[in-house]
Amino acid sequence: MRWLGPWLCGLFWSFALPFMTDACAQPQVLDHMQALESSAAAPPDAAAGWVDTPLPHSVAAPSAGSGQGAGWYRGGFEVPATAERASWAVYLPYLYEGGQVWLNGSLVGAIPESTPETIVRWERPQLLPLPAPLLKEGMNELAIRTAGAPRRAARHVPRVQVGLWQELQPVYDQRMFWVRTMPQVTVVVCTLAAGFSLFIYWRRRSESLYGLFGLTAALWGLRTLTFVIEAMPIGSWNLWRLAYHVATGGFIMVLTMFSLRFVGLRWPRVERGLLLYWLIGPAWLVLAGPAYEPLVNRLWTGGTIPITWALLAVMSWASIRQRKASIMVLTVALVVCVAAGLHDYLVAWNAPFLVELLPAWARQRYFLLHHAANILLLAMGGMLTARFVRALSSQETLNARLEELNQTLESRVAEREKSLATNFERLAALQRQNAASQERQLIMREIHDGLGSRLFTSLLRVERGEMDHRRTAEVLRECIADMRMALDAMAPDHDFQVALGNFLFRWQTQLQEAHIQSTWAIDVPEDAMKLPPQSALQLLHIAQEALTNVLKHARARHVRVELRQRATVLELEITDDGIGAEMSPDRIGHGVSNMRARARRLDGRLDLLSTARGTRVLLQMPLASAAPLPEIAMRQAA
Repeated sequence: MRWLGPWLCGLFWSFALPFMTDACAQPQVLDHMQALESSAAAPPDAAAGWVDTPLPHSVAAPSAGSGQGAGWYRGGFEVPATAERASWAVYLPYLYEGGQVWLNGSLVGAIPESTPETIVRWERPQLLPLPAPLLKEGMNELAIRTAGAPRRAARHVPRVQVGLWQELQPVYDQRMFWVRTMPQVTVVVCTLAAGFSLFIYWRRRSESLYGLFGLTAALWGLRTLTFVIEAMPIGSWNLWRLAYHVATGGFIMVLTMFSLRFVGLRWPRVERGLLLYWLIGPAWLVLAGPAYEPLVNRLWTGGTIPITWALLAVMSWASIRQRKASIMVLTVALVVCVAAGLHDYLVAWNAPFLVELLPAWARQRYFLLHHAANILLLAMGGMLTARFVRALSSQETLNARLEELNQTLESRVAEREKSLATNFERLAALQRQNAASQERQLIMREIHDGLGSRLFTSLLRVERGEMDHRRTAEVLRECIADMRMALDAMAPDHDFQVALGNFLFRWQTQLQEAHIQSTWAIDVPEDAMKLPPQSALQLLHIAQEALTNVLKHARARHVRVELRQRATVLELEITDDGIGAEMSPDRIGHGVSNMRARARRLDGRLDLLSTARGTRVLLQMPLASAAPLPEIAMRQAA
């Protein structure tokens, strides 16, 4: 708030300069003139009953009349013999209803007055040049005609200053700036501020302070138009005055609600009461009619003074209790605004108290509320802007923290993914090791239960003399074949194709030695050849058992071995042209039951068909993704 001190200092000197100029008495000040109530088009003669009157002068309209009539004021000023007459002027701080200026009986200037079609109210000061040919050395007569004030309003005539143009120009410019230019700036700034704040409230309905501030700025900008719009058609005047009172009362009520919510107080009943009082004035004016506007303005506007005093009491209590700089600044701005509003109320109704206390100030008829309200709105907007900036800073800080958290989370997720991948690889390796270990255990059990049991049984038979050398060699040859199949399946780099190739080579040699022709057909994709070691061992055992039966019992001349894939089923088919019809399970021994047991371990089914033309053994086993197949018992046909 560093700007507040210099701004107030400049405001003080801007207002004080006219009084300093007045004290120096550079221009001639006409503080007494002769007055006459007359609607004459030209200044009446001296015998018309002029009355000596001090200025400024206010004449109230009769209570029963519709307005105040026109009046004439005349006085004299002296032009020194050495004065430059080409640059003289007359300065009127205000002449609300317009009028005329006469010099030595000649009209020198006219300020437009109200007409049946248009109503005027001039807030601006008037600086009118005095023609040099009409000025004369010594005493000159200046006459001012003031138009009547309509609708029970008072007629105001200011103190008149006459002097050199360059002496009156600074005074005129300063009053023009504060009375005319500043309201124009206020209207533009309030419109922009209201639009911006209401847009924020429209996008974020939870931020009620922005909505209240935008409404406050909009209402104040509407009220300030009374200093900007100086002429209006008669048909729009009553509607404009109604809008003026709506804006005045609404500004005070909405400002009160903003201040209460700013300090954290939300009193729904109080807010509803404020809104109700806001509507009373405009409703009264609509029902009573435009003729009662001064009464409505005086009583209803005066009723807002206790409301503002109560608001100041609440804000002071909140400042002491909460001790926040923003609340203190708002309270000080409210004090300035309330004091300016009380001042304007006293000035508007020519309160004797103010005239007696500050006569030099009171006769200037400066209205301060629209300047104090600018300070208040500026303080409110500054605090909301600071709040908005803090919110953005907090959001940026939050975004930075979220970004940092995201980066940390991403790094943690990456580390966790890496750890999970490592653990997964370890688990996969353990699973592979475990699977290999289980396969080895199954194969070792197979060797123990099969090869080991056969060797042990054969040893006992040899010791008892039940086996000759030929049978012993045959058993040993079978055991060696079983051991080779187990070793192929247990190889660290297990490959079913290699094991199948070794198996084919061994049996092809044996069948040739037995004078049996063999045909081998392998029609299996490479993917289907990747059988687990245990599955490969069971498949080879079934093939070995079937070929053993062909070699020992079938008396066949030809055997065909075919391995193929049908959809998701792997098929092993062994056919021969031997004496299948004469072959029985008792002659074959336990071979068929062993093959069926091994087929069950593969979740497959075994189909054995024996006819007079030979025997066919068909094994169907599902691949890894297929379901088990139902078992079909051995079939024998004649």
